[in-house]
Amino acid sequence: MTNGSGTLGQVINKIDALTEFVGRSIAWLTLVMMVVMFAVVVLRYLFNIGFIAMQESVMYLHAAIFMMAAGYTLKHDGHVRVDIFYREMSEKNKALVDLVGTVCLLVPVMLFMGSISLDYVINSWHVMEGSPEAGGIPAVFLLKTLILLMVGLLLLQGIAEGLRNLLVLLGQSGGVEHHINEEKV
Repeated sequence: MTNGSGTLGQVINKIDALTEFVGRSIAWLTLVMMVVMFAVVVLRYLFNIGFIAMQESVMYLHAAIFMMAAGYTLKHDGHVRVDIFYREMSEKNKALVDLVGTVCLLVPVMLFMGSISLDYVINSWHVMEGSPEAGGIPAVFLLKTLILLMVGLLLLQGIAEGLRNLLVLLGQSGGVEHHINEEKV
């Protein structure tokens, strides 16, 4: 393969496309969450009416937004980093730092989180865990499932980022978008 547009490039681009789709789709939940939260406040303070399920839905939406968009944030290099030295590095050195970070930090932490939360999620599904509050959402098992979805999406995007950085190090990154230098707004 002479450039990133080969098989690895196709894999990277497909993962990126999935991540982009999930991230952009999930972003709309922010608007939904704001509307629901506004409704909760209006109902509670103007009409003295409270709906526990509606209040809990804000928590569910908040969790979905953060957990499902974690891969999107990784793709767009939006996670917190201390880049005192990083910003001055060459593309290859940045790729090396990112590759080492992916292999030594992201992948092991995600595998640990996945393995440690698997039984937690499975047990929740076995009992079809619901809200402890009367009138709450009877789907805590779905909320807990977001943990595994986050792990899967971050691992998947981590693989794409690792492959992308490997191609940069090998000088074969043509045809594959590199996100390191994206401007932050």
